[in-house]
Amino acid sequence: MALDKKQPVTSDEALAQEVLKKYDRESDTMQYTGFMAKIISAIAISFSVFQLYTAFFGVLDAQLQRAVHLGFALALSYLLYPTCKSWSRSSLHPLDALLAVLGAASPAYIVIMYRELAMRAGMITTPDLVVGVIGVLLVIEATRRVVGIPMVVVVTAFIVYAFAGPHMPGVLSHRGLTPEQLVGHLYFTTEGIFGIPLGVSSTFIFLFILFGAYLESTGLGKFFIDIANAIAGWASGGPAKVAVLSSALMGTVSGSSVANVAGTGSFTIPMMKKLGYRKEFAGAVEAASSTGGQLMPPVMGAAAFLMAEFVGVPYIEIVEAAVIPAMLYFAGLWLGVHLEAKRTNLKGVPREQLPKAWVIFKERGHLAIPLIVIVYLLVTGYTPMRAALVAIVLSIAVSALKKSTRMKPIEIIRGLEAGARNVLGVAIACAAAGIIIGVVTKTGVGLKLASGLLALSGGYLLPTMFFTMITSLILGMGVPTTANYVITSTIAAPALLQMGVPVLAAHMFVFYFGIIADVTPPVALAAYAASGISGGKPLITGVNASKLAIAAFIIPYIFVLSPEILMINATVFSLIFAAVTAILGMVGVSSAMIGYLVDHSSPVERVLQFVGGILMIMPGVWTDIPGFIIFVLVVMWQSRRKKKHRTA
Repeated sequence: MALDKKQPVTSDEALAQEVLKKYDRESDTMQYTGFMAKIISAIAISFSVFQLYTAFFGVLDAQLQRAVHLGFALALSYLLYPTCKSWSRSSLHPLDALLAVLGAASPAYIVIMYRELAMRAGMITTPDLVVGVIGVLLVIEATRRVVGIPMVVVVTAFIVYAFAGPHMPGVLSHRGLTPEQLVGHLYFTTEGIFGIPLGVSSTFIFLFILFGAYLESTGLGKFFIDIANAIAGWASGGPAKVAVLSSALMGTVSGSSVANVAGTGSFTIPMMKKLGYRKEFAGAVEAASSTGGQLMPPVMGAAAFLMAEFVGVPYIEIVEAAVIPAMLYFAGLWLGVHLEAKRTNLKGVPREQLPKAWVIFKERGHLAIPLIVIVYLLVTGYTPMRAALVAIVLSIAVSALKKSTRMKPIEIIRGLEAGARNVLGVAIACAAAGIIIGVVTKTGVGLKLASGLLALSGGYLLPTMFFTMITSLILGMGVPTTANYVITSTIAAPALLQMGVPVLAAHMFVFYFGIIADVTPPVALAAYAASGISGGKPLITGVNASKLAIAAFIIPYIFVLSPEILMINATVFSLIFAAVTAILGMVGVSSAMIGYLVDHSSPVERVLQFVGGILMIMPGVWTDIPGFIIFVLVVMWQSRRKKKHRTA
């Protein structure tokens, strides 16, 4: 979270920082002082400078670019994340220092021996094998420190499978790999650790994260919260609507659900509690809103960039496809908090206590210019890397337009350090995911698992989608979104593709459920983080967040069955019609979850509201008409009953 540099740290913000460290492993780093802090800063700044240099003057050959990127990431990971949590957080342990040197040296071997390795074309010598084994082990250990144990378990399972092929039952059986074959494939080709995920991390993902670091440094996050307050703070349940709106905006800056919770939750959750929202509901609103930030165009989570590479389309097509689903998601959240406010008669904040929108825009509106420009550049055909590069320069330039937002030279340098630190989680997760991809491509297990998934579902689409959803949710409970998407797109998405689902729809399906796992009990990290700020019960917060985020459980099924929602073979009329009926459908579904539409809903009415809503969300006249009729009948019935109550 980036605090406004002009404001002192409040107790709520301090609590948010503690929650971030507790639930977001990437934020729980060493706190060096003195000479060691300068060393860390120098390495991190050098990392950013290398990335900017190659972005300006052209990236190196794929394996060289990725090797240097991984070398920096491994070195910083071992310097910033201690072997044991019980170790001192202010002094470097000799073991961590040794591992940091090895982390930089093992990828450097590829850089130094690049020509000789290319000439040998896959023939692995004994020194190669030793370096490769060390490199793989270093990636796994860095994954444990930065990403977490669940990801290590998944990676280790795939490595064991690579060796245990002859002993596996049925379709999972394969010839097995020797250590030379596996290490050579994982470490000395671009199909393993140095594969597409790390390639994307080493180019435009790094630049977009650096762009986000500079946007946070300018105070854009506080600008978003103030604007959201001015727009929605006065309405029924105003602070909850502020949480939805500000988190949607913050999604353009933060790629982490937990970081987004800490960033906006320190402001919005206390406001919601003060207004009268229950602790668990206040935390749920922030958790669901912050999780949806990764679905929000134009700058989505890191997995969206990987999707562009895997699907083979420009990133702007991913952005276009995500517009209507994101709109429906946040419409569902907005409706949920509005109906809850109506149900419990919660008012907004008096207008005189809120900032004026025109004053905020006048003072800090220029900070949003880089976001507008980056959308324009992506739409007009710029590559994501070039667009991010321009936006980084522009974010520094526009901050200088006013003294109150101007960045000092030292803050520009600190932005380089912050960008390098922020990318570590993504870089290490991408390297670990590369191990999984390497095993899948070498053993062919991906198609075997997809075939098994199809056999389990009996060859029917809906059961296949259900099992794919469960796989994505389970993985999402333990591994970050980026790695989750890589695994599910490799293993589960092919099952959908075999059933004729368009490739973009199949990948968006697993992408959505990988993200929504952050609010799905029992392990709902975003909900747990929000409960840490609100003081509510984590499990109840997660259940409430899942109810509010119900759209995210429905929309993926809809765009697989009707891909026009993703703008696949869609006309303007079909898009408008689908969007309008789907929003009406979200009113029905949200009111069913909350238990209030025009009046308090009976159990039968809630069922009718849900059924009518689902029918309207599903594109097609033959489902929209009955859904609309059911919805209107419930509205008329509740309106009539409410009128009678008022008369009485």
